[in-house]
Amino acid sequence: MELSLGDAIKQFLNESRIKGGIQSLQIKEVWAEMMGKTIANYTRDINIINKKLIIHTDVAPLKTELQFQKEKIIQRINEHFGEAAIEEVIIK
Repeated sequence: MELSLGDAIKQFLNESRIKGGIQSLQIKEVWAEMMGKTIANYTRDINIINKKLIIHTDVAPLKTELQFQKEKIIQRINEHFGEAAIEEVIIK
């Protein structure tokens, strides 16, 4: 079976560890768009590691708010990527 170049690249990324790094870069680019500028401004860092979204913030009220929104965050990000990119949200 022959694959197109695009399909071959997708297959390679799905089978490699590179995919998580690419998704981490992509989530940083769309975080403000997905969650709003206020949340993005008070989020110090955000990464995807092993299907876990790790959000860093020093703002206690934001940490509390994000705790309540974990399921919504997972849903939005997975919709954005068109797959189950994350399964858990960790707020630090």
